[in-house]
Amino acid sequence: MASLSHGHSLGVTSTKQKFAQETGIPTTKTGLERKLAGAFLGLLIGLFSGKKK
Repeated sequence: MASLSHGHSLGVTSTKQKFAQETGIPTTKTGLERKLAGAFLGLLIGLFSGKKK
């Protein structure tokens, strides 16, 4: 038998997932770190590639 967390049984998990999908804002620490790292790398690549926006 599979165990369920309290958050999952109250619908917190699906609410967080829906929020993250609709807004593009991660709701987990790892997701936020990945998003910030990608934005930072994109900024650096843009600065050093010589392209101006």
